[in-house]
Amino acid sequence: MATVPLSVPSIRGLRFSSLTLRRSQTSYSKPLVVKAATVIAPKYTSIKPVGNRVLVKIKTGEDKTTGGLYLPTTAQKKSQEGKVVATGDGTTVGSTKVDISVKEGNKVVYSKYAGTELEFDGTNHLLLKEDDIIGILESDDIKDLKPLGDRVLIKVAEAEEKTAGGLILTEQAKQRPSVGTVVAVGPGSLDEDGKRKPIDISPGSTVMYSKYAGSEFKGADGTDYIALKVSDVMAVLSS
Repeated sequence: MATVPLSVPSIRGLRFSSLTLRRSQTSYSKPLVVKAATVIAPKYTSIKPVGNRVLVKIKTGEDKTTGGLYLPTTAQKKSQEGKVVATGDGTTVGSTKVDISVKEGNKVVYSKYAGTELEFDGTNHLLLKEDDIIGILESDDIKDLKPLGDRVLIKVAEAEEKTAGGLILTEQAKQRPSVGTVVAVGPGSLDEDGKRKPIDISPGSTVMYSKYAGSEFKGADGTDYIALKVSDVMAVLSS
């Protein structure tokens, strides 16, 4: 048996250190291939989601900065945005038929780790449940997000610059705020009869929310936003 050093190249941003493997002198090497998406064979020309599922064509991740510099794979953010290309027929709650809330052509934002990735017609798609769609994008700026279901969109308050005693905080000492202003609310969740229960928090309200809840986004001007379920809102603040 011989000891042969085997260097494995980086794969989609994951860099492995050199490995030492024991194998026979007559051994052979194979390329290491990793595929995250389920590949749909070319003989299938369409996909029809079932029930409350939606097929979304994933928006390609940015590989450059706004200044034109190429980003390494490790610095590229996984997209949470896409375009609806097909929908199911909805679902039935109680005796009420409930249609899907999005339509073909809508730009949507979805939960980061939701759904099943598909490689279809040469591009990446995501097959997910309607409840995994955070909202409909009515422009290219997250501030114009229209939340779905029982979700709310919150503009995050800026971190405090000073302590209560007047000491100026360094960037490292500033705590991530869990307070913000409600920008938009969804239509509410469905009750057992299939009717919407309106959210009882209005846009403009200042709220405190669970620290690790929801999905975080940055607006076009660098402002921080968070989209979360209304159950993660803990209190309404007033002065």
